[in-house]
Amino acid sequence: MSSPLPQSRVRVQRIAEAAVERARLRVVPRLSSRAPRVPFVTLVSLLLVAGVVGLLMFNTNMQQNSFAATELEQQANELTSREQTLQMELEKLRDPQRLAEKAQSMGMVPAVYPAFVRLSDGKVLGEPTVSTAENGFDARPPEARKPKALDPPPIEIKVPAKTKAQRRAEARQRTRSGSNGSTSTNQGDRSER
Repeated sequence: MSSPLPQSRVRVQRIAEAAVERARLRVVPRLSSRAPRVPFVTLVSLLLVAGVVGLLMFNTNMQQNSFAATELEQQANELTSREQTLQMELEKLRDPQRLAEKAQSMGMVPAVYPAFVRLSDGKVLGEPTVSTAENGFDARPPEARKPKALDPPPIEIKVPAKTKAQRRAEARQRTRSGSNGSTSTNQGDRSER
């Protein structure tokens, strides 16, 4: 039994020596802790430039859309006003009063006693008579007049006439003030204007 013990001792001794050998401190070459900066800086710069260019393109596109929208709104306003103008002209042309005046100016007269035709059997109902200019009437509306409350008669104010003595006194006063006043007023104010 003596033989297994020395082998195990040798074995343990080798393991202990290897452990001590591994446990010894030694200088390890320094590893480069710096990552290469050029690719990182390039990537960040590209992202920054792409962001700025993207923002500029987006802003330019928004401005163009704003101008286009403003132009379309102006065009819509012009078309709306044109439509309203045309609608007013159409209403004026459709006015029954205007149509009656136009027909009368062309020599047409309204039927005083009209006759009707029944479509089922073709029978004429009523007495047809020829309309003439004497039977017609004026299609124009009567002239508008102001109510008396808005058109009162003019108010006359009588001023008493001046007597001969008053007229002579005024004439004398004008001649005196004209000769004395003209010299004093011409020489009175000499300031520059």
